[in-house]
Amino acid sequence: MNALPNTATFSRADNGQETLVNATLLAGRVALGLLFAISGYGKIAGFSGTAAYMASKGMPFAEVLLVGAIAVELVGGLMLIAGFKARWAALAIAAFLVPTTLIFHNPIGPEGEAQVTQFLKNLSILGGMLYAAAFGPGAWSADRR
Repeated sequence: MNALPNTATFSRADNGQETLVNATLLAGRVALGLLFAISGYGKIAGFSGTAAYMASKGMPFAEVLLVGAIAVELVGGLMLIAGFKARWAALAIAAFLVPTTLIFHNPIGPEGEAQVTQFLKNLSILGGMLYAAAFGPGAWSADRR
């Protein structure tokens, strides 16, 4: 089975393929990272409301867990955008998505039908994070400078 090419293995004869790969890796990192960076910032701005919502879902120590969520989303999102330790950031966000999705977007719970789309959206984002972790940030990143 052939894996995606490592961007470091491209030669000048690739006729722009290296540029295409690096541009798409950058665009993907920015798209995924912005979602989390903006969400983390929004949680800071609406801290008390978000903590109350988390508590309403049965989460103990909601304010403490919210600080952790903000750190993962804001710092992880910015790291992913910059391509700094991007694989680790993607893995941290992926790990964060698992309990978050099951608690807040459970398609089996009482709000099941209303949560199916959100559950699938988070599952897709999780897949994107796994791709970012597997294939890295590309040459246009802080990790490669």
